[in-house]
Amino acid sequence: MPELPEVEVTRLGIAPAVTGQRLEALRLGKPLRWPLGCAPEQLAGSTIEGVRRRGKYLLFDLDGGRLLMLHLGMSGSVRILPRNLPFGPHDHVDMVFAGYLLRLHDPRRFGALVFAESADAPLVRKLLAGLGVEPLSEDFTVEALARGLRQRSLSIKQALLAGDVVVGVGNIYASEALFLAGIRPTTPAGKISRLRLARLHAAIVQVLSEAVRRGGSSLRDFTAADGSHGHFQLSANVYGRQGQPCRQCGSPIRQIVQGQRSTYYCPHCQR
Repeated sequence: MPELPEVEVTRLGIAPAVTGQRLEALRLGKPLRWPLGCAPEQLAGSTIEGVRRRGKYLLFDLDGGRLLMLHLGMSGSVRILPRNLPFGPHDHVDMVFAGYLLRLHDPRRFGALVFAESADAPLVRKLLAGLGVEPLSEDFTVEALARGLRQRSLSIKQALLAGDVVVGVGNIYASEALFLAGIRPTTPAGKISRLRLARLHAAIVQVLSEAVRRGGSSLRDFTAADGSHGHFQLSANVYGRQGQPCRQCGSPIRQIVQGQRSTYYCPHCQR
């Protein structure tokens, strides 16, 4: 599933191409998770004023304060392609511009593109209001992390994945950040000391920043806007390395299941 780094890599790839451009047409293929919310013809002639990201949503700011919200779902990716290219079996949305198009490719069809009349619309509030602080923003501080985790009995790994304290720390990145911080993923979130939370805060920022720099992780379907694959997974310390020696101490990496998601950790380095 594309997580925050993959969505940010996508944003960085498409924003320069579409910002300030006129949307000539919006073409829809097979239905996705949610309906668009308006007739596609209604958006023809709109200008894309910018592309932002909130959590795993890409937000296309349209003229007049309107908004298009794109979610990549479990297998989605966005490519910049020649405008005359026909739909393939797993292509679902084309945003058509003067010399090219922006296409959503999503084999599992859990992605979505939805329209809102404004950034204050009920749908926008419903989808974004419960998201935690952005981990690569100035608002993500040790205090914010400590405040969000205070008195929570949930394991730290599951608390990070919940997304209501800090948004976008997906499965691979939570495992990697907890390894760097030396924290066992089963530790109750509310029992972690301030010193260890400071290490975790720094590790989250480090891991996500490095993942963006490496183009994200391409575990299955994800590609960037230019078709390239991410490479973060190739340098993972624990994720996907069960039974292999820890890069720091040599102990075999262990795998457990938490909330139906695989977790990887070193039993010696993480306490």
